[in-house]
Amino acid sequence: MSKNNLKEIRESLMISKAELSRDANISPLTITRIERGEPCRVETKRKIVLALGMKISDKDKVFCDKGLVSVKDGKDRRSGIDRREFSYAIYSPEHRSGRDRRKDFLNN
Repeated sequence: MSKNNLKEIRESLMISKAELSRDANISPLTITRIERGEPCRVETKRKIVLALGMKISDKDKVFCDKGLVSVKDGKDRRSGIDRREFSYAIYSPEHRSGRDRRKDFLNN
């Protein structure tokens, strides 16, 4: 388990778990797990830092972990990059609906 300051920062900003999870587009259960010190993906950390109104460079103020967990460790099966978001970022940098992406895919 890694130590983080998420709960202290969230409470100092008077933000509820529900509000933070809504702003970060993640579940409240994920917020609870992270506040308990359970590991999470880098993308989830990025969403939380931005939802708190902080810069990405301020991530060390929230998450104090120095080393990342390797996917090969088996300790956290979800610690790698989210492949769906990664592939969309490469092939579709603009935000389009799934229907529009499917139309373009089927037309090519």
